[in-house]
Amino acid sequence: MIIYTKTGDKGQTSLYDGTRIDKDSLRVEAYGTIDELNSNIGFAVKFVDDKYIKEKLFNIQKRLFFVAGELATVEKDKFTYNIKESDIIGLEKIIDEYLPKISGADSFIVPGSSTASAALHVSRTVCRRAERRILSLKRQEEVSDLLIKFVNRLSDVLYTFARYLESDLTIMDFKKFYDEEI
Repeated sequence: MIIYTKTGDKGQTSLYDGTRIDKDSLRVEAYGTIDELNSNIGFAVKFVDDKYIKEKLFNIQKRLFFVAGELATVEKDKFTYNIKESDIIGLEKIIDEYLPKISGADSFIVPGSSTASAALHVSRTVCRRAERRILSLKRQEEVSDLLIKFVNRLSDVLYTFARYLESDLTIMDFKKFYDEEI
């Protein structure tokens, strides 16, 4: 098997539907950031001991292939595995289940008191960047509102899991830390 095709040597790539597009286009940037997110979640999973959370994150990773596929397709009828409302409801159920288990969920925290939570916080920030890239794309081309909603909820799930897995929470007290030396 040969993995280099040389078709991208001049700065273009093929989308799922065969459309040729510049590698630095908003569309490629959007699905590329989803790919980065998927890899970050895969990395984070290696530090999570909780079987339920690992399973949920793996299922989310599989859904991210649908997100990337949808973003990597201009001719919408050529990729039919689109995000559904039930996918968003599934993410909301996770948040609703775990949020009550977190103290100070509405406080700013210094992320990363455990390896698992630190890795999930990195995934969360990549997810937020992916959302920004998708919103930029939506200003120029059609993007599903459900896809945007899914990515938004996903960042909330990653935050919720990261907070749940924090081992020694440092809540940010602005007044207390303002005069501290760096």
